[in-house]
Amino acid sequence: MTLYEEDSKLLTPSAFEFVLESELKRAVRSQNYLTLVTLEATRDWEGMTVTADEGTMKQVAQVIGREVRDTDLLGQTDRGMLALVLLDADFEHSERVINRLISRIEKCAFATPMRLAVGAACYPTHAVDVDSLKRQAQSRPIVNWRGGLHPSADQN
Repeated sequence: MTLYEEDSKLLTPSAFEFVLESELKRAVRSQNYLTLVTLEATRDWEGMTVTADEGTMKQVAQVIGREVRDTDLLGQTDRGMLALVLLDADFEHSERVINRLISRIEKCAFATPMRLAVGAACYPTHAVDVDSLKRQAQSRPIVNWRGGLHPSADQN
């Protein structure tokens, strides 16, 4: 089994699921917080909203990867979203991390406009198992960011 997406530090969907399940069990045993953050990037294309291309997702993932701890987990879900697991982080702390991430993403140059929907849910505050944690994170919007219209696709 390959753990990481090709040429990136993103966990594959299956590896991410495995590690999320393991870390949630650890959080339960040690009575620590764990926050799942979901990030869905979309673009408007010919009047339709479509999932952002792989290059854009990798660019967003690179920004996120530079802004979080090495111990936090970044992966791609089976639905094509990015997901971040903030270990030992309660919801309040996670909101500060999310705001910092959005601040960094706002400074990036994207070739076309993009929307980024960010949701989050915390164990044990919002959910106590993986499935409900994922559902809560996707249904609990924290940020809806729209931007990215810049003359080049180069990062600042």
